[in-house]
Amino acid sequence: MDLIVKSKVKEYLKKKGKRTSLEAIEALNREVLLLCDKAAKRAKDVGTIKERHV
Repeated sequence: MDLIVKSKVKEYLKKKGKRTSLEAIEALNREVLLLCDKAAKRAKDVGTIKERHV
């Protein structure tokens, strides 16, 4: 499942003078998935994930 918008990440990093490999995009997506999983686990007793859960 892709949670990040590849074109937006590439655009952002291009403005910083960097090119982006597919592997880098995939790694960023995995990190976002992990952050979401951790936040969901921390918020197990509430219905809404908030900043403190991230």
